[in-house]
Parts: sequence; structure tokens; C-alpha cells
Amino acid sequence: MDLTRFPRVRLTQSPTPIEFLPRITEYLGGPEIYIKRDDNTGLATGGNKTRKLEFLIGDALAKGATHVVTQGATQSNHVRQTIAAAARHGLKATALLEQRVGDAHDDYYANGNLLLDRILGASLETRAAGSDMNAELEAVGERLRAAGEKPYLIPGGGSNPIGALGYVVAAQEILWHANEHGLHFDQVIHATGSTGTQAGLVAGLQGLNSGIPVLGISVRAARAKQEENVLRLARQTWDLLGLPGELGAETVQANSDYVGPGYGIPTPGMIEAVELLARFEGILLDPVYSGKGFAGLIDLVRKGHYRKGQKLLFVHTGGAAGLFAYRTVFTPENESWRHPH
Repeated sequence: MDLTRFPRVRLTQSPTPIEFLPRITEYLGGPEIYIKRDDNTGLATGGNKTRKLEFLIGDALAKGATHVVTQGATQSNHVRQTIAAAARHGLKATALLEQRVGDAHDDYYANGNLLLDRILGASLETRAAGSDMNAELEAVGERLRAAGEKPYLIPGGGSNPIGALGYVVAAQEILWHANEHGLHFDQVIHATGSTGTQAGLVAGLQGLNSGIPVLGISVRAARAKQEENVLRLARQTWDLLGLPGELGAETVQANSDYVGPGYGIPTPGMIEAVELLARFEGILLDPVYSGKGFAGLIDLVRKGHYRKGQKLLFVHTGGAAGLFAYRTVFTPENESWRHPH
């Protein structure tokens, strides 16, 4: 699987470590749980989008771009990393922020990723919840072209076939680590949203004939829709890589039981997952993606979905900076989140 033919810049401190979680494993009393620390990719507090941006920024530079434009929710981890990657390579950056989460605390609009976006120096524009963000992205691209710029448009989450190549690389790292340490992972689990991480992992692990299934814990869409979106992108990535045949639909699995009331809205399971991993292993999850993803893993273990002796690998997609935008959720006076009426 030759990735050298795709333009690429180096942004990731890789390979990111894979660590055993002994105390969480003992606490849950089920399978052995490991974590791939893609929160440690190294760009502006790290996260999974850094992998995608190696190929996206590489493509932008190869095409002579002067200005990167992307979009996401107000507290988007992807937006933060995109702005940082653009700054690292001397590109201007504009980010469109959808006000996707209603009734948020003031911290949501002044802290966390949004604070870092401002420090990193991008031009930030807001859009109302429910906006057609892809259309808005195209419109800004047209505006910049008319002003003499050469914009490069990056979809939300960096989730297109070029961006998904970053998680083909992650699949290679997982297999390298497993081989070096004599491990066989029975499943890879992670939070899935804009689909690029899962699509890249599926294409990579299947293309390398690993036999390791991937489960995406959805943070937004219903299961059928999420699986449809992931499969479409995974097949596009498969074709971009020039792999033979067609990627089977059975390779894509999603679970949407842990979304809760909606994207970015806290759940008791997410709060428990964040606090457990912090207090048992000293690792910080985020409240939107990895927190809900790990909450799903915890619940599935408790329900007996996995057995002792199995080995699960959770891919930590980063985003702990977002915790500062959810300060009130983790304060003692806010016990109502833990025990909703």
C-alpha cells in the first residue's frame, strides 16, 4: 500500500503510542483495553485531524493554494488543527463555525477550542445552526477567488478521500505495533462523526488484510445514516488507493446508542467516561467525541458484548481542549447532569 505518491507534509509526532489501560481493565472486569494516543499527535494540543491534514495541506501546497478554508461546529477540534497546520505552512486560514449546539453556557463561546482558534490567528465567521455548511464553504471560496486568492476548501472534519489517507497510515501503525508486541486486537473502537477517521481505518485495515473489525461510536447521526456515510467514503478511499475489488458493506459498523440528546450535548455516560479515564489512568478525553466513544465502550463491556481474554483498542481522537468549554458540566453543583429527571 504505497502512500508516497500522495503529496504530504509532516505534522504528526508518530507513531503515536499504544498503551494498556490496566486499572480501567480491572475496574470493568472484562476484556483487556488498550488506547492509541492520537490525542498526542502534537499539533496545537493534538488530535486525529492532524493525520488528515498531512495529506490535505500537502495537496493544498501542491496545487499552489494561498488560503485554506474549512468549517465545523463552534468547538470544532478540526478547525483548531486546520488553522494551526495552515499557520505552520504560511497559509492564510478562514474557518466557518456553525452554532450547532443551542443553549450552551457562555464558556462554549469564549473558551476551549474557540479561544485557541483566536490565538492561532484565523479569520472566523459564524453560521446559524442547520446551515448548509458545504454550500457556505463554496461561497467563501468564490469570494476569496474573486479577491485574487487561491483557496483550498477542506470539508468538515477533513473527511474526504485525501484526508482519510491519514487513518490509513494509522492502520499501518496499529498493525506494526501489534506485530512488534505480539498482540492481536479483536476490535478497534473510536468516536465517529464526519466519517474520515473510520473510513481510513476501515480501508487501511481491510486493505492490509488484518481481519480487525472497526466499530464507530456515533456522536451525531443515526446508525444507518452513519454507516452509509462511512461506507461511501471508505470506498472512495479504497479506490483512491487503487486497491482491488470493492470494499464490502459488512466492514462498516456503527453504534448510535450513545449520542444522547444530540451532537455536543452532555450525557451522564460521557461524564462518567471522562472522569473514569482521568481518575484511573490520568488520560483526558473530550466531551463531544472521545468521551461519548469511550462511554459506548464502557457500556458495551458492562453488557457483556465483549469477553475476558479479548483485546480492544480504543483510538483516542483528542480534543481535551474542549473540556474548558464545558466547565459547568464537570462542577459539583451540576449534579443534575448525572441524574436527569
